[in-house]
This record gives sequence, C-alpha cells and structure tokens, in this order.
Amino acid sequence: MTEIKHHAYLFDATRCIDCRACMVACSVENNIDMDKTRIWVAGLGVTGEYPELQRGTMVYHCMHCDHPDCMSACPVGAYTKADDGPVTYNPDLCIGCRYCMNACPFGVPHFDYDKGIIEGAFIDKCTFCPQRIYNGQEPACVETCPTDALEYGDREELIAKAHARIAEHPTRYIDHVYGEFENGGTSYLILSHVPFSELGLPNLPETPVNEVSEKVMEMTIPFALGWGAVLTAVTTGVALYDKKKEKSAADKKAETTK
Repeated sequence: MTEIKHHAYLFDATRCIDCRACMVACSVENNIDMDKTRIWVAGLGVTGEYPELQRGTMVYHCMHCDHPDCMSACPVGAYTKADDGPVTYNPDLCIGCRYCMNACPFGVPHFDYDKGIIEGAFIDKCTFCPQRIYNGQEPACVETCPTDALEYGDREELIAKAHARIAEHPTRYIDHVYGEFENGGTSYLILSHVPFSELGLPNLPETPVNEVSEKVMEMTIPFALGWGAVLTAVTTGVALYDKKKEKSAADKKAETTK
C-alpha cells in the first residue's frame, strides 16, 4: 500500500451482502457490546420480485468529515480533526450536552444512556481504528468484509478508483461519488446503484453545514458552559457524598471494635 496522506473508506453498495461481519468486527476490536456497535445498516434491503431482485444496503459509520460539524458544535473541544482524515472524540472532556448529535447531518454520534455522569463516555462513534491504521493495518470493518464492499486507502486514490469503476460500468452505478464534495467532503466515500437518499443519506450541499452551526453556537455556548458547570457540581457533590459515607462507615466500625 502506498503512503496514505488522507485516510479514507470507499463503500460500494453493489457489493454489500448485508452479512454484518463489519459490525461484529467493530464490536470485537473496540470491546463493546453488539447492541452498541459503532456501525449500523440502513437502506432498502432486498427489493423486487424473484428472479428480478436487488439489494440496496448502506453500511453506516462516522463519515469523518473534512469540516466536522460535531467538532464545530462542541463547546468543550471534545472532538479533534486530524490533518490526515480521522475525527476523534475525547470522553474525558465531554459534558454530555449532545450538541454534536444535533449538528451532525448524518446522525452519527449517539448518546449512551446506560452510562451515568460518573462513568463518563457520554457519546460513542466510529474512531477509524487509529490503533490499526497507524500501525499499517486496515480498519477492522474493512479487513473483515468478505466482498470488498468496504475498502481503505488514500482518499484521492479511492476517489479515482470510484470514478474509474463508474466509467467501466456506467449502467451499474449512479454517476456520482457521494462524499467527494458533500458537506465540504468526507473521508467515507460511497458508490451506489440506487439513489443515495434511498440508502438513508441526506442530500447536502458542498458548503459545510458547520458554517451554520458555528453561528448557532455563538448564541448557545453560554448555556453549554452553564450546563457543564451543573454537571461538574453534581459530580463533585456525588464524590463528597461518597467520601462522607466512607468516613461514617469507618467511624461506626471503629466504635464496634472498641
């Protein structure tokens, strides 16, 4: 594999068989339950009547946008965009305001309602497997895909490959590479034989949505910071309460041993 300047995925909906091996691989790689996998499947499923059947499946995970709306909307800097593609999330900074969920046009970040304030990690999403790609490996979902519906490589090379595939099979594909320009460009590129909207993908302009979200955040940051202060106070209060309980229990134990 050549040097990767901008990490990216290419998903080909014509090759996906909906086996969901990618979901299992993601769950195993990140040690998370299957019901919290960072990949989900959308689309049409199987349509038509036998023998004229076709499948329209979309494997969804973080789009790793070039201009991330989640990062623009986050008031505490919990999101970071790497120059070479991946968008990462730091749960230690998150205050659980969920602005990223509202800002993301793809509906990617999701709130973990099973975790409380003390446990942290409010939001979960695809990480792009940095522990793998920066060690010369493919993301877990790509490595496990049995039909090469998911591919990994340099963004420019994958875009060229996608356009070459369209040119070679013009009747098989819609003449468009989704993610090349949508929302300012993404690191998750998609080829399809059915309208992208039918795969559950939004119809977005080339101008990044975060130009709007940043203006909104100028008005909402004071509220977010206030909410962060509330969460901090609650966390501190719980910690003090626990310490008082421990001290009380220790005092009672000391009294019984006298």
